[in-house]
Amino acid sequence: MKLANRMNRIEVESAFDVLVRAKALEGAGRDVIHLEIGEPDFPTPRHIVEAAKTALDEGWTHYGPTQGLPELREAIAAYIGRTRNIKVGPEHVCVVPGGKPIIFFPILALLEPGDEAIYPDPGFPIYRSMINFIGAKPVPIPLLEERGFSFDLNVLRDRLTDRTRLLILNSPQNPTGGLIPEEDIREIAGLVAHRDLMVLSDEIYSRLYYTNTPSFSIATLPGMQEKTIILDGFSKTYAMTGWRIGYGVMPTWLAEAVNQLMVNSNSCTATFTQRAALAALNGPQTEVEQMVSEFRRRRDAFCSALNRIPGFRCPMPEGAFYAFPSVRNTGVPSKDLADLLLNEAGVACLGGESFGDYGEGYLRFSYANSLENLLEAARRIEAISPRWT
Repeated sequence: MKLANRMNRIEVESAFDVLVRAKALEGAGRDVIHLEIGEPDFPTPRHIVEAAKTALDEGWTHYGPTQGLPELREAIAAYIGRTRNIKVGPEHVCVVPGGKPIIFFPILALLEPGDEAIYPDPGFPIYRSMINFIGAKPVPIPLLEERGFSFDLNVLRDRLTDRTRLLILNSPQNPTGGLIPEEDIREIAGLVAHRDLMVLSDEIYSRLYYTNTPSFSIATLPGMQEKTIILDGFSKTYAMTGWRIGYGVMPTWLAEAVNQLMVNSNSCTATFTQRAALAALNGPQTEVEQMVSEFRRRRDAFCSALNRIPGFRCPMPEGAFYAFPSVRNTGVPSKDLADLLLNEAGVACLGGESFGDYGEGYLRFSYANSLENLLEAARRIEAISPRWT
């Protein structure tokens, strides 16, 4: 036997590969500062953990509805309606184990081989991986630093075709930390409103922004709610990455298809984690606000430190918890530089090329680590900068 050909088209998430290599170095006695993995370094808020313990004690350990517990879907619908200013019911909500199923399932449900899907580059690598996996054509839109890592609307206009069936937006964005300005989102809606396509709006970092106004959802605009899949969840906002719980908000006809895929793959999302998620939404938000404030403090200090390193130029990210400095002036390819920083400086980060062709010349650092470690990482990098200066 051999693997099906489609397995040649599936990719990995490089952050986990680098984590394995970093752990191996630590096992050999090296000190490594981990800036490769995109997860908050804060503990899950106590009231959420206690809600999960109570749920376990109360017997929330069996199957639940495939679409999610009704009370959680009600709470999510109310939250999305309030924060996006749209009318949402529990029938529009699908609760899934993590955010990735709301990438995978809609792509499976919507795209035929040969269809085209537009996605951001650099962008979360699973977008391209899943488009390729099912035999559709991935169409990248470059995110350029001079545009604040937002879409070039002229390029988007040119790459929309009669075969385009899906447009993926991500704001705040991984890996760049960029935000798509509201005026750009309005123009994007104007370009796609009358086309036979869906928009996957990845809003998993929607609470992690540093501007005066929240990130803007395309679903808010007239006529776009029925054409939009909102991806959100609990991992980033509530430091619940290991709990594996996310959700999608979408038209009911697509929710039915996602439920079919869920029942064929996962049956349901763990019921006790759903009870914890309910506590997250309905409970105090103070720790979320404190986390965002601390991320802002780290961002300011770390990006300033990176900008003092020869060959580095780091724009200030507007959301998420990633710094994405240009390292073109070092003259070293991104992957080689990331390997050098890991092996010589003990700093684990990702080469920008792992997020797409337009990520070459950049590195991604997660500043979800202590301020002390971030400044030490910058010091270590600067200490070996004579290697490229």
